[in-house]
Amino acid sequence: MRRSIVPNRSQLVALTLGLALSAGASTLALAQARQVPEARQQITLSFAPVVQKTAPSVVNVYGARVERRPQNPFMDDPFFRRFFGDGGFGLPREQVQRSLGSGVIVDAGAGLVVTNNHVIEGMTEVKVALADKREYEATILLRDPRTDLAVLKLKGAKELAAIEVGDSDALQIGDLVLAIGNPFGVGQTVTQGIISALARTQVGVGDAQSFIQTDAAINPGNSGGALVDMQGRLTGINTAIFSKSGGSVGIGFAIPSAMVRVVVDSAKTGATTVRRAWFGARLQALTQDVADGLGLDRPAGSVVASVVDSGPAAEGGLKRSDVILAVDGVGVDDPESFGYRFATRPIGGTTQLTVLRGGKRITIPVKLTPAPETRPREPVKVGGRSPFTGLTVLNLSPAVAEELSIDLSTEGVVVGNIEEGSPAARVGFQKGDLILAINGERINASREIELATRERKRSWEVTISRGGQTVTSVFGG
Repeated sequence: MRRSIVPNRSQLVALTLGLALSAGASTLALAQARQVPEARQQITLSFAPVVQKTAPSVVNVYGARVERRPQNPFMDDPFFRRFFGDGGFGLPREQVQRSLGSGVIVDAGAGLVVTNNHVIEGMTEVKVALADKREYEATILLRDPRTDLAVLKLKGAKELAAIEVGDSDALQIGDLVLAIGNPFGVGQTVTQGIISALARTQVGVGDAQSFIQTDAAINPGNSGGALVDMQGRLTGINTAIFSKSGGSVGIGFAIPSAMVRVVVDSAKTGATTVRRAWFGARLQALTQDVADGLGLDRPAGSVVASVVDSGPAAEGGLKRSDVILAVDGVGVDDPESFGYRFATRPIGGTTQLTVLRGGKRITIPVKLTPAPETRPREPVKVGGRSPFTGLTVLNLSPAVAEELSIDLSTEGVVVGNIEEGSPAARVGFQKGDLILAINGERINASREIELATRERKRSWEVTISRGGQTVTSVFGG
């Protein structure tokens, strides 16, 4: 039997005194470990070297366009013009719409600046102000709404400082980053944070989504600015924030530099659109029920819903109901992340897809080739007086479907552009709409719309396909 030894009073006093002396010795040792800094290097921790290296590459982007106000009908009367002048009751007949954002110099020799497409969208005049206060006019070389990126070329600019483009695939959650831009137009500003998350999809900006999330403060005006790492390399272009107030709440999103590189390289070749590899298949998100049926522990991957005949996916051996799990060994959780990963692969090579089929994982090679224009697009701008006036329509082909991010399984004529303020814009046509029939007559070519709208009619019945759904509407003549 184990005995308990109860200390007497003198033993308790000695024990307490010993513990106190021991604690006092630890506190004294800790106090002695704290030392007054003896050199500046011991107290100076700063991001200043990174800022000095990268800030000259970050610019302010100013866009403007002149909008004409509709003529007041009273101004057709000389009596009213005599009393109120040609201005129309003191209201200006022209208004200037402006936009403000940021950009990054990525090629000093060619004077190339990358920014967000939404910063310069619809703008007819673009100017760029450098960090040293120099200003230059810029031309828009390439706009890519799918990624919300645009490339500008500065006119007559010299002695530019281009930033080094880093590898966004090397980023890890927790890495320190700086966001540099021009928030609210107050001037160049630097904020600091970490990488909060990677491969964010469902953000709602562009359709090739795999955003970098950061808690570095990003505000209006930061769009198009630089997200840089601690080596001063561009890791992303700041493009969006999650906010209910319009200001930063610590959730910002940047387009990875891997996608930026693809867009800039396309601009350098003289292309006006980004050349991407064509996949030739339509994907759907993997649900939990389907994942359980396939024996997967989580719903990560993309289900092949359909495969285009003679496309790269079909030629590689991809089949309907296959589940794509990875691209070149990198996991893809949904169709958006697959689209981003596939879009960053260089044209001319081959990518390896990890596919689940029949409970087994197999590897399928897919050639990286551009979408063919097997049918000439033959653009037609619809004139006259009809609900279609202002539309530019194109014949559908794999190349056109790829550019507009629409399904190729439906045949028809697609809306390629809509003139702002036109009758077509007012009735609600959208870019990418497939026009299938007009007044009951099937439309198979862009020229047929031109013929169908030559004569005025009291009403127009139009059948379109949008987002996989077919709708028939009737408009007045």
